[in-house]
Amino acid sequence: MLLAIDIGNTNIVWGVFDGAKLLADWRVSTDHSKTTDEYAILLLDLLRVKEIRPDRVAGVVLSSVVPPLTPVFEELSDAYLHCPPLIVSHELESGLTIKSLNPREVGSDRIVNAAAAYRRYGGPIIIVDFGTATTFCAVTAAGEYLGGAIAPGLRISAEALFNRAAKLPKIELIRPKTAIGQDTVTSMQSGLIFGYAGLVDELVRRIQQELGQDCFVVATGGLAGLIAPESRTIRAVRPHLTLEGLALLHAMNRPS
Repeated sequence: MLLAIDIGNTNIVWGVFDGAKLLADWRVSTDHSKTTDEYAILLLDLLRVKEIRPDRVAGVVLSSVVPPLTPVFEELSDAYLHCPPLIVSHELESGLTIKSLNPREVGSDRIVNAAAAYRRYGGPIIIVDFGTATTFCAVTAAGEYLGGAIAPGLRISAEALFNRAAKLPKIELIRPKTAIGQDTVTSMQSGLIFGYAGLVDELVRRIQQELGQDCFVVATGGLAGLIAPESRTIRAVRPHLTLEGLALLHAMNRPS
């Protein structure tokens, strides 16, 4: 079995694969203060609930955009699962050619998303990831990762309104019935939900214009299911795209 770990700024997502099948996945809050042992206890408890024995985990693959937590999970993998993790970077074989000006700056989560999306759908393709930030990645038909765009995430924007405007409340991110809000909460929900759908569609339009062709657009991330129905350009939602990409990169780069 393979344990795939995606360490993000807001959440850590774990998934266990048996071959190509995702057996179980979990999403927990990212906590910089937790030690290796604390994260290990949490992981072992989650495995136990799903009746997955730790000794059946024969490989670990890790993507991290939180540098201080990378060694924590390296130690966890070594000490508790007895296998060194494969850590994603631009240097791994991914099926893509990284054409960004500085490949080292490309987040590992963006690499695994692009690799998984290109493998499943081909190119040209645009991947929209609704995470702490909302990221856009463009991949050509030839598998060239060109770069993309980064916008503030939906939750960050909602929190900014609450924190910086004295009379605006903290709201639940749900779709309002109308674009014309009839109170403060529905007005904020309209601006955030419908506004973000417009942001997505305009950035997709501009990227396609620069590429000179239409692209398949796939969305992932925790809020993809909320925004995708309001978008005119998103054609598919893959909730586990990052985990799928991690499993793919492990298969392509594992020692023989």
